[in-house]
Formats: sequence, C-alpha cells, structure tokens
Amino acid sequence: MPAEVRNQKFTMLFDWFDQGGDGMLTQDDLRAMGELFAALAAEDDQENASAMREAFGEWWRVLLAHGDADGDGRIDRAEFLAVMEANVTAPEHFEKAVLAIADALMRALDTNRDGVLSKDEYVRMYSALGIPPEHSGDAFRRLDRNGDGSISHEEFRTAITEFYLSADENAPGNWLIGPIRPEA
Repeated sequence: MPAEVRNQKFTMLFDWFDQGGDGMLTQDDLRAMGELFAALAAEDDQENASAMREAFGEWWRVLLAHGDADGDGRIDRAEFLAVMEANVTAPEHFEKAVLAIADALMRALDTNRDGVLSKDEYVRMYSALGIPPEHSGDAFRRLDRNGDGSISHEEFRTAITEFYLSADENAPGNWLIGPIRPEA
C-alpha cells in the first residue's frame, strides 16, 4: 500500500488507541480499547465482550513482542507504524488480532440478531467508540456496498480488511473510523 495512505490510516488508529493521550501506547491503552468495545455488547453477552477483550490483548502482545524496539514496555508512533505494517497486518496475526474483534463486534452490535447492522446499530457503534459522529452516515453509506440499507457481516469484514490492507485510498473500508485526513 502506498506509504502515505498507510501512514494516514495507521496514524488515525494510533491516535484513537492512545486512550491516555500521552503519545504512547501501553497495555492500559489497549485494555481501555478492549473495554470500549466490550461495552457495546449487551450485559448478558459475555462471549462477545470477552472475545473483544481477548483480541485487544492479543493485539497488545503482538505490538509488544514485535514493535517495542527500545524495550521500554510502550509503543511510540514510529514503533506502531512499523509493527502495524510488518506484523499486525501479517496473515499469521491479522485474523487473531484484527478480524476477531470485527467478528465479535458484529455479533455484539447486531442487537436484533438479523445478521446485519442497521444504520442505527452502526451509528451507535460510532458514538460509543468515540469516533466523530458526523462521519457515521457517510461511512455507513460507503460500507453498505449493495445499497440494501444494512451492512452484512461480509461487508463489515471486507471494510475492516480494506482499512488495514488496501492500497486504494478510495476504498470504502477506509471510512471505518472517519475519512482519511489529507497530509498536512
């Protein structure tokens, strides 16, 4: 993927994951992300809540094992960008660290259990995860590839995969957490 597109997407992700706002990712930041995601599950849906927490735990293990170049137990932006490209998006980690979250999230958000996300369910996710809500409607429209007014599990997985792996800066999946910001 072109470096500038990849860096924009992964920089947005780093900023979102940096729950402490200190410019460093720590285990606490990834735990906080896991809790944000887990909170989207219904109170009696411990299976999906646990799956999201575990997937963020796996993500932290990959970040720490492959990205903590200076051994300080934290991941700075440069380390994050490097490890995302080299390890998190590698096939041996992508399924367990990224798609596991997507699958559990989809199941948890699908509150009426119809196998798809409605616009209301999708907008709820945006709000609960702290993603600027002004982008949720446009993102939903882009991710609803067949225009049927809902996002299927397959459309959601495709969007996640595009966000992390697509070289196309216009890929609909790039809108998962808002529009890619132009280079400053």
